[in-house]
Amino acid sequence: MNSKALAVLGCSLLLLILAECQEKEKPPKATEKKVTKEPKPNKLKPPKATGEKLHQAVAKPPKGKARVKPTAPPRQVHQPASILTRVVTRGQFQKVPDSLTLTAGDTLELRCRGRSVRWRFPAYLEDEEEGRLRIKHFERHSQLLVVNSRAADTGEYSCWSFQCRDSECQDGEDRTGKAFIFFTDPQELFVPTEDYYEVVQLRTNHPTLLPCQVTSPLAKVTLHREFPPEEVAVDGIDISYDVKRGFVIHRPRPSYAGSLFCMASLAGVRQISTKYMLIYINYPSSVPKPTVSASATTVRAGENFNVTCTVFGEPEVAVDFTWEYPGQQIGRPPYSRERADLARRGGQVQQESESILYIDEARAIDEGLYTCSAMNLQGTTTVSTRVQVLPATPAPRAARSG
Repeated sequence: MNSKALAVLGCSLLLLILAECQEKEKPPKATEKKVTKEPKPNKLKPPKATGEKLHQAVAKPPKGKARVKPTAPPRQVHQPASILTRVVTRGQFQKVPDSLTLTAGDTLELRCRGRSVRWRFPAYLEDEEEGRLRIKHFERHSQLLVVNSRAADTGEYSCWSFQCRDSECQDGEDRTGKAFIFFTDPQELFVPTEDYYEVVQLRTNHPTLLPCQVTSPLAKVTLHREFPPEEVAVDGIDISYDVKRGFVIHRPRPSYAGSLFCMASLAGVRQISTKYMLIYINYPSSVPKPTVSASATTVRAGENFNVTCTVFGEPEVAVDFTWEYPGQQIGRPPYSRERADLARRGGQVQQESESILYIDEARAIDEGLYTCSAMNLQGTTTVSTRVQVLPATPAPRAARSG
């Protein structure tokens, strides 16, 4: 063999040895890969890839948060800001909450934004003659000032502005503000009134309010009957209590009639309110629906006739009748009679109220329109009918003798 052949053979042997060494080193590497691949969910990425993933997570917020953000601005748009603010100190303003508690003697200063502003406040302040209420209008707002406040000033304060264009003003529905303000006084737990007794109609057609308003929302208030002395149960269904209004009787009944009063207690002080005399009234659900008819639409002079007005309605609901008729012009008094009886009509028991107008010996003046007005607590309804009076029938002539 020459030297070239030996060199080639040596290189081949060297390559074979290197290949075997590489084959022996491969199994350990494969074992390492299997260990790293077993926990597939926590599979690690190369450093470069991991860095890119973290960068993307920081740059792009999660999808859940991206959905919440667009919904926030519309909610704020649908909630118009109140135009009513309170001046706490000079240059410092505060948004007025739904209810605010101050101490009697404090000064109340409210401001309402707008070019044309109207105010509403407790009627007591409007009738008060000491000038403690002051209202001033400025170019872009209006000021309401109450000095030397009292417990009687407790109530709702509100304002609204007008949208004025070319001297025409319209109410701005979203330009309103209101707040209920308590003026606490340890000597006056109830808002003072001038009446010792107040008559309240306990009507069956709508809830009844006993307006025993307190000067502090912290006062505990109960409802009581004077005779016999007992506390009236307040269950929130038949009777409920509102600290801004008083007690509301949602289902008026005859058993609630009588003398009732409220009792308030706070910090060891106990007081009673104005006494309310409740009068039960079976209030009708609608105005009366009368019908009117005459015994005869055409009569001869000298004959008698009558006109009847009838109302079918709810039992125990009083109906009053009034008449207008031609004979009133000369003071011709007719005879009338009224009655009310229960009658079954359409499968229901109703009250039949009736007024009958009697006209004796009809005259020419009795011809015309007869109008009946039926009235109950809900209102009045009027119906009419016409009666014609003809000349008297001429008496037959006696036969002539021959």
